[in-house]
Amino acid sequence: MNGFPFAIVGFDLDGTLLDTLGDLAAAVNHALGLLDRAPLSTDAVRPMIGRGAKHMLEEGLRASGGVPDGAVERLYPELLHFYEAHIAVHSRPFPGVVAALDRLDALGVRTAVVTNKAEHLARVLLGEFDLADRMATIIGGDTLGVRKPSPEPIHAMTQQCGGGRVVFVGDSIYDVMAAKNAGVPSVAVSFGFLDRPAEELGADHVIDHFDELIPLLRTI
Repeated sequence: MNGFPFAIVGFDLDGTLLDTLGDLAAAVNHALGLLDRAPLSTDAVRPMIGRGAKHMLEEGLRASGGVPDGAVERLYPELLHFYEAHIAVHSRPFPGVVAALDRLDALGVRTAVVTNKAEHLARVLLGEFDLADRMATIIGGDTLGVRKPSPEPIHAMTQQCGGGRVVFVGDSIYDVMAAKNAGVPSVAVSFGFLDRPAEELGADHVIDHFDELIPLLRTI
C-alpha cells in the first residue's frame, strides 16, 4: 500500500465521477414532453439529482406545473428507457478522474461506486467509459433495497472490497450523511450537482478538482 492510509476509496457516480447532467436533463425533458410540458433548463434539473431517477422525475413534474395522479408511475418507465438509450451522449468523466483512479490503482487501493442510480444503469454508464471493470464493486440504489443516506450501501461496499479503512467521495448531502452514518470520513467535490455550497454539506473535506484528492487523502 506504500503507506497510503486508505484501503478503499468509494465514490458516488452522478456529479462526482461523471458529469451526467446533460443526459439526465434530456431524460427528464423527454418525460415532460409526453405531457406536452416545456423543457426545463439543465440548471433547473441540477439540484434534482442525487436521490434516484424517480425522485428526479417527481421534482421535474413539480417544477413544471405539478404532479398529476398516476403520472410518476406512467412516465418513470419511459424516462428510464429513454435514458438508457441515450446514457452517454453528453456525459463525461470530470477532469482528473481517470488520472486519480490510475494513481489509486498503482497504490493498491480498491475503488468502488455507491450510487442511488439503479445498479444496471450505473454499470452500463461506467462501461461506456471503461470504468466499470476498474471498480471492486458497484452498488446501486436498488442493489440492497436501501439507498444513501442509509449507511448500509457503504457497509456493503466495505465488505465486498475485503475490508480496511474507507473514505467516501460525493457531491450531495446524501453522500455525506451516508458516510457519517457509516462512520467513515467524507470528501465533497465542489463541482458536482450541488443544491448548496459544498462547504455547507457537512463533509470532512472539500476538493475543487480530482488532482487534489490523493494529496488530501495522504493527510487524513
